Amino acid sequence: MKNVLITDVDNTLLDWVEVWYQSFSAMLKETARILDVPADSLLPSIQKVHQRYGTSEYAFLLEELPEVQERFKHNALEHMEPAIDAYRKARRATLRLYPNVIETMKTLKSKGITIVAYTESQDFYTQYRFRKLGLDQLVDYLYSPKDTKPTSKDTSRIRIYESNTYNMVHTIQRHTPFGEIKPNPDILISIVRDLGKNKEQCVYIGDSKMKDIAMAQEAGITDVWAKYGQNKNAQQYELLKKVTHWTPEMVEREKKINFGTIITPSHTLELGFEQIIEMF
Repeated sequence: MKNVLITDVDNTLLDWVEVWYQSFSAMLKETARILDVPADSLLPSIQKVHQRYGTSEYAFLLEELPEVQERFKHNALEHMEPAIDAYRKARRATLRLYPNVIETMKTLKSKGITIVAYTESQDFYTQYRFRKLGLDQLVDYLYSPKDTKPTSKDTSRIRIYESNTYNMVHTIQRHTPFGEIKPNPDILISIVRDLGKNKEQCVYIGDSKMKDIAMAQEAGITDVWAKYGQNKNAQQYELLKKVTHWTPEMVEREKKINFGTIITPSHTLELGFEQIIEMF
């Protein structure tokens, strides 16, 4: 009997690419204005910082940009405040779940289903999204990597609300091993084991055939493809590629996995997340 849903987060529960693009673009435009340089000239430096910390959502990005450090040797954060505000404003305007996610999770909870989220996104922004979107009230467990940040950075400087607003209330957070990324069936199997469940009880849903579906199939867990999360904007992806934290080695790894491989999902959701109810 199926009684555990393990769900990917980005582009499965929300349109992460849209949120990232709008927020990052607003910050980039304002940063270029402050520095009086073309926005495109900043992209190589931004990518280097992202790759250094293994994330395309690095909270201290502006402080570590060489162009910012050269212009403002002291109090860089103060000078770049308009760019940070632009980022936050765009994020508030675009951060939302796909339709019916909350209602669907409430229905699953009423059926006694354990809801687990597994994401590659790091702690800081994942927790923010969970709290703002109401997922903290419905997801039982969250598995994600810890933040990679220099110990010299004081996170409190970028937190503008009371400290208790940054804590999870219901969701229990656990961390995946450092440096491990999808598709790694061993991580998925370890999550099931950590939950005290067996593979036959679990359903896994994700938007990526390569990262999610192939991983679930290799782990022996019922897989569901969130096809509804595939509506990607070419312009948004083009910018993401220019600043992505993925190293050439990671890109080559994905090519090898995809080369000659046809991944056929066992189940496909065309319309939306609400169709997952049919699996339980």
